[in-house]
Amino acid sequence: MWGRQEVNRRDFLRALGLSVGVATVGRGATLAVPMPTVAQAPPKGKIPSKPLRVGHMTFFTGPGAVLAAPSYKGHLLAAEEINAAGGLLGKRLIETVPADEAAGTDANVEALQRLKRLEGIEVFTGVISSGNALVLGPVAEELKLLTLFTDGCTDLLFDRVLPTPKYVFRVTNLQSADGVTCAVAVAQTWPEVRKIAHLHPDYSYGRNAFDHFTVAIEKLLPHTEVVFQGWPKLFTTDFTPYITKVMAARPHLLVSSLWGSDYVAFYKQALRYGLFDKMKFASTIAFGVAPHAIGSDHPTGVIAGVHANYYFTYPPGNMWPVNKGFVERFYKRWQEYPNFEAEGAYTALYLLKTAIERANKLVGGWPDDEAIIAELEGLSMVAPAGYIYIRPDNHQAYKDAVTGFAMKYPDYPFPILDPQRMITIPIRNVTAPPGWPKKEPTATYTWIQETWPKAYG
Repeated sequence: MWGRQEVNRRDFLRALGLSVGVATVGRGATLAVPMPTVAQAPPKGKIPSKPLRVGHMTFFTGPGAVLAAPSYKGHLLAAEEINAAGGLLGKRLIETVPADEAAGTDANVEALQRLKRLEGIEVFTGVISSGNALVLGPVAEELKLLTLFTDGCTDLLFDRVLPTPKYVFRVTNLQSADGVTCAVAVAQTWPEVRKIAHLHPDYSYGRNAFDHFTVAIEKLLPHTEVVFQGWPKLFTTDFTPYITKVMAARPHLLVSSLWGSDYVAFYKQALRYGLFDKMKFASTIAFGVAPHAIGSDHPTGVIAGVHANYYFTYPPGNMWPVNKGFVERFYKRWQEYPNFEAEGAYTALYLLKTAIERANKLVGGWPDDEAIIAELEGLSMVAPAGYIYIRPDNHQAYKDAVTGFAMKYPDYPFPILDPQRMITIPIRNVTAPPGWPKKEPTATYTWIQETWPKAYG
């Protein structure tokens, strides 16, 4: 692919399509716009008036809610917009049946079965935790329940657990893109770093973030070494032991995938030790929380990732009106700004709406799941985050990866990602292509390991 074993780092990053700054959004056919619906041609055939019941699961309570609760708000905003325009195909209103993901894996399985068999849902959306996605995916397939996961982004879902999915789709970027995007941002910004410390939650997301950051950074900055690894349990509250050990290791860079309340607790405790004054810092998901959850004391200049998915100030309104309108409507409805979970849940319902409309044009009446699935496979759509595409072979959605740098901005009472320094990468350049073998630990990991050259310079 690259034609040589080593390449100049600058050329390598250019080949990856990395862009720093206010980049122009890729142009293509505008296939559907998730905005308040305008008048359309009448649907074909008879459409039932019975509401479409949609289940939505996210963390409503507990430490995960600071990141996950906005998912429900994004979902409701889309449902309200669609209903205000007459409903799906101008006839079927959306009724949302919520479930709290904080109940735990076993309870979530029972909840999904109840939602289908007793509550009569026809579509299931949401799910934040990778662990829950791995368990609930097969259950949704067994129930023959059309499912659009809005997170739960582990590569293992479609690499191993559901290699040939039928009913299950996923709207978020792959988890592997998160770690790789962070590594690319580090190599672009701080190529001089040599000693790297890691601090990640001790479960599938943290392990995945570490693996994919490491395999990418070994290609991009081959002379680096790992001097510390810390693995706190998910929803830890006291990070002091890890902070002191990180500082004792004297790294040039600390990389972390702590998220939600864990990240907020960590950065506030780290400030007291002056950690951010002694090393550079890069996170895969620091600014993934609801934006207002980040305090004004947050350090600036650090790489503050958003799960490689979306941040509410990007793409900016003057170049991407779809995002501007979404942010304005979300703020008007909820008096807060959306995070990537809100955008993903919002987009999921519009993907469903678009697929239903297309299927109706082909078959008439209310389309069955087979017809809707056929339209979801390969569907491309304009969304607040940019263009989104669902690959037909694995039911995984793809959108360009994004991360950025924390900064203070006078328009907001909390730090945001610097709109002039956003880093974007075409998603096809940091994920395994169709047909690549699904080998351990993930297809993307082995694709990078086997095809990326080592960079120098």
